[in-house]
Amino acid sequence: MSEQFRAFWLEENDGKVSGSVKQIGTEDLPQGEVLVRVHYSDVNYKDGLASVKESRIVREYPFIPGIDLAGEVVASDDERFAAGDGVLCTGYGLGVSHFGGYSELARVPADWLIKLPESLTAREAMIIGTAGFTAGMSVEAILGAGVTPADGPVLVTGATGGVGSVAVAILAKLGFEVTASSGKEREWELLKKLGAAHTISREEAQAPSKGPLGKGLWSAIVDPVGGAGTGERLKAIRYRGVLALSGLTGGGDFGTSVHPFILRGVTLAGIDSVQCPLPLRLEIWNKLASDWKPDAVFEQAVSELGLEQLPDALSRILEGRAVGRQLVRVGR
Repeated sequence: MSEQFRAFWLEENDGKVSGSVKQIGTEDLPQGEVLVRVHYSDVNYKDGLASVKESRIVREYPFIPGIDLAGEVVASDDERFAAGDGVLCTGYGLGVSHFGGYSELARVPADWLIKLPESLTAREAMIIGTAGFTAGMSVEAILGAGVTPADGPVLVTGATGGVGSVAVAILAKLGFEVTASSGKEREWELLKKLGAAHTISREEAQAPSKGPLGKGLWSAIVDPVGGAGTGERLKAIRYRGVLALSGLTGGGDFGTSVHPFILRGVTLAGIDSVQCPLPLRLEIWNKLASDWKPDAVFEQAVSELGLEQLPDALSRILEGRAVGRQLVRVGR
């Protein structure tokens, strides 16, 4: 028997995509072994792109976006999950090729789900979401390269955004001296509340060096911005430091030379949260639920909205006006 529920429905008309909250039924959902009652989702940059036809993130409409979800299992054809289990889903094809989390009910492949860690609520999981998980993967890359707080300050670019704000909170919690870079100077006080020891402008974080190497300023960099500034930031990393690169809001291309890599042993670590292997995915989520839990973000950098407010929220993140994490309350 079909159940009716609300979902944020993207439709294409005359070459333009628009979204609104509509009533649909379970027969409208795609195939998957697990039916989930969604309590929370969030807003990521990719969600904003999914709402714009020109981005080609979504290939067919109508569509339900939302690359993250957390909630409770309603029914399952997979023995790993049972009705009542708390679960979360980030990455894979959710909200890109498969109906996503902006829906009170979602049917998803069992292989995409993980059980909520006991010390993490659905709300907290979606405040973290893909952005925070990406921050966690970036921290894992830095620690895995052997960088410690004793090696010197770390830089976080795009620090008022989702990845950046969570990265600031985690690194500060782990004892690193964090310099947060942002073009939103009015939010520098927020960054200090998240744990940043210093704040600098976007321009300072990518100031050009005269030669192939600049002064070694940073033991590590979390870079969710990308673009031309990444090449300059590589020149400012200390010996055997690491740059964890996860985004392209600043552009998809950057120029560099071999010098940071062969003279300072710098590591450029690519961060992909979409296809992250399950063992590493579980390890990072468990850390985010315990030692790395970004409590400062929960307290300082969350705005909560409903499905009806998604058009404004998606525009806000595409235009670079979003600060911290935008949490979407899906269930009523």
